Amino acid sequence: MRALTMTMAALALGAAAAQGPAQGSERYDAWPVLKSTFPSTGGGGYTIKGYDPVIAGGKCITTFMAVSSDTPPEVYANVAEFDAVPAQGGTLCTNGKWKAFGDGGSGTTPFKFFFKDGVFRAAPVEAAK
Repeated sequence: MRALTMTMAALALGAAAAQGPAQGSERYDAWPVLKSTFPSTGGGGYTIKGYDPVIAGGKCITTFMAVSSDTPPEVYANVAEFDAVPAQGGTLCTNGKWKAFGDGGSGTTPFKFFFKDGVFRAAPVEAAK
């Protein structure tokens, strides 16, 4: 349980690096397409898998797995929920909160993504550098 909580904390902290400039000062539709599988920005050799958000009831919601690079890999199931905010003719998903299914760990994430014209786009990692 502690490993999951630590992993998710690292994911949340690492996601801070994925943040771009303040809302409104960047073109969200220029962000790269959000992929369902990507390396964790929190490090630790984890891969995020199954990130496939939907927008419903004023929220952006996705389940996902954090998978370690260990052999055999450790797999942690989670859910993330973001506020769905109208922006630039689409929906900005921000103010994220996550919760683990297994050990009850939870937290927040500054990770953001944007939905417009049927495409989800993620805040670029390069924007924080």
